[in-house]
Amino acid sequence: MKTARHGAAPSGLRPVADGAFNLLVKEPGRFFALTLDVFRALFQRPFQWREFIQQAWFIVGVTVIPTVLVAIPFGGILSLQMGGLVRQLGAQSYIGATSVIAIVREVSPIVTALLIAGAAGSAMCADLGARKIREEIDAMEVLGINPLHRLVVPRTLACAFIALFLNGLVSVVGIVGGYVFNVMLQGGTPGAYLASFSGIAQLPDLYQAEFKAFVFGLTAGLVAAYKGLNAQGGPKGVGDAVNQTVVITFMLLFLENTLISALYLQLVPAKGM
Repeated sequence: MKTARHGAAPSGLRPVADGAFNLLVKEPGRFFALTLDVFRALFQRPFQWREFIQQAWFIVGVTVIPTVLVAIPFGGILSLQMGGLVRQLGAQSYIGATSVIAIVREVSPIVTALLIAGAAGSAMCADLGARKIREEIDAMEVLGINPLHRLVVPRTLACAFIALFLNGLVSVVGIVGGYVFNVMLQGGTPGAYLASFSGIAQLPDLYQAEFKAFVFGLTAGLVAAYKGLNAQGGPKGVGDAVNQTVVITFMLLFLENTLISALYLQLVPAKGM
């Protein structure tokens, strides 16, 4: 009966070790390499304007209505919760400020990111994955066409570009929803709601939210491209790649949101009443 050599891992543990090494080292390295290749292809000419416009219009079509429908309850629930908490603290005049700052700083970029990743990112991954298993990507490379420049760059920039506008849409709809819920259900006064957030909110809050949305859009596009271009195993492999795209993108978005928010709070001083 053969025994394992001294210092060698048992054969039963090798798949686990290889899987952990692949997850922690190989996959992030490949994704980082793809990201560098995409940014390098970004400066190649000519830019694929037709593909960019088509993808941007597609993203708008699949995300605008869900974004509005999600933003309304987000703004309303946040306004109700914050309103009840602020009333307990005896600071009713700050209801508008707390609700609006929370919507603009955090809720709006997060909702935008979830919609971009869940709708646009999954569709982008499915399209690239289908092209991969049909060997269209290999055919483009044989013909001397860079698939990153032709397919990935326009899609990634479309995700980031539309994310900027979706973020503004979520902010407006969320603020209006919070205003309606506060005034109609909690008995708040319109003047106090509007006057309070202008005393605390500041323009850098909006800049930070737009920057977050742009970064989140780039991340969703890059993850979708990476998983789509590496899909294997036929239609089942494409479905697995789509699921992995959504999960990985959500994890990265929450990590990026934490880092950007922490950095913003350290660099930009809060505005007082």
